[in-house]
Amino acid sequence: MKVKVINNSHHPLPRYETPLSAGMDVRANLDEPITLSPLERALVPTGLFVELPEGYEMQVRPRSGLAAKFGLTVLNAPGTIDADYRGEVKVILVNLSNEPFTINDGERIAQLVVAQHAQVEWIDADTLSESERGAGGFGSTGK
Repeated sequence: MKVKVINNSHHPLPRYETPLSAGMDVRANLDEPITLSPLERALVPTGLFVELPEGYEMQVRPRSGLAAKFGLTVLNAPGTIDADYRGEVKVILVNLSNEPFTINDGERIAQLVVAQHAQVEWIDADTLSESERGAGGFGSTGK
């Protein structure tokens, strides 16, 4: 799939790091570092602007290494970039650790996954069909 992109950063475009990767790492585009104290959040610019095809979204997801090692994650994971959005792609990061974390220019801060999606048309109903699971949820299938 080809997607139009404007790269106003001085970093390379996000790319797939392995042949079967679903996500592409995206980098912070900063004039100066951002230090997040514990439980602090920030909107981090990437310098990227995209034009996705109709029927697609770009999901902004945490990087597992940052989450596991440093407690840094995407606050609204997954964030969604809609096909009709033309503003700068930004990432809402939050520090869930007990230590400050500094985000530097060019640091890989999140991953982007482009996914196809459908839109629904709601049908007002009084009943739903039966299923094996029924209304079981929130741990009903085991520990």
